Amino acid sequence: MTLFPGVALITGAASGIGRATSISFALEGCRQIAISDINLNGLHETAKYMKEVSSEIDILVQQVDMQEEVQIEYMVQAAMKRFGRVDYAVNCAGVGGTRERSTDLTAKQFDFVTNINYRGVWLSSRAELAQMLKQEPLPTHDGRPGSRGAIVNIASQLGIVSTYSAPAYCAAKAAVISMTRSDAIDYSKENIRINCVCPGIIDTPMTQGDSGFTKALETSIAIAPMNRRGTPQEVADACLFLCSSKASFVQGHAMVVDGGYIIN
Repeated sequence: MTLFPGVALITGAASGIGRATSISFALEGCRQIAISDINLNGLHETAKYMKEVSSEIDILVQQVDMQEEVQIEYMVQAAMKRFGRVDYAVNCAGVGGTRERSTDLTAKQFDFVTNINYRGVWLSSRAELAQMLKQEPLPTHDGRPGSRGAIVNIASQLGIVSTYSAPAYCAAKAAVISMTRSDAIDYSKENIRINCVCPGIIDTPMTQGDSGFTKALETSIAIAPMNRRGTPQEVADACLFLCSSKASFVQGHAMVVDGGYIIN
C-alpha cells in the first residue's frame, strides 16, 4: 500500500524543490496530483517528468500567481472539483529577491519578496486548511489513526539564523516558521498536521547565476559542515516524510535540511 493514497497539491512546481516534490509524489504512488506555478511552460515540463515515472497518474496543471488571492483560492477549489479532496499540500513557491541592506531596499522590492514568500504561503495554507476541515481522514499505511490532511510550508535556514543584506527574505521565512507553528496549534484539534521544511543552499534555479544573491551563497556553503549544496530531491524527501502517516506525531516542526549550516 502506498503511503499516499490521497490527493497532493504542490505550489512552485515548475522547477527546483517544487518539481522534485511533485515527481516524488508520483514515484511514491500518489495518483492524483495538482501542481501550480506562475511558469506554465515549466509546469508542463514537470508534468511530463511525472508521467514518465507513473503512467497511471492524473495531473491537474494550473498557472497561479502567488500574489493573487483569487487565483490561490481557485487553485484549491479546482483541485477539489477535480479530485474531491486535498490530503497533502506542499507550499514551495518562493523568490530570492535582491541582496540589499534595509536602507538600500525599496518598499516595492520588500513587498515583492514578502508577498510571495510569506503572504503567498499563508494564502495557500489558508485555502488548503479550509478544504481539509471539510474532509474525513484517509486510512494509513499501518492502521494508526490518520489525519484530515497534512501541510508542509517551505521556509529556510535563513528564517532561523538570518544573514546579511537579506532583511525581506529572512523576515518572510521566519514568518513562515512562526505561522506554521501557530497554525499547528490551532488546527491540531481538527486533526490536521502542519509542518515546515527549512532548506539550506539547494541546487535550484534560485541559487544559480551571477546575481548578488547567488554569489553570497558560496560563503554559506563553505560554513556548512557538509560543504556542498543540497539537492532538490533531498528536500523533497523531507517533505514527503512530513506529509506521510509515518510522521503522524510530528506537528509544528521546522525540519532543517541544510548540511549542518545552523549548527556550525
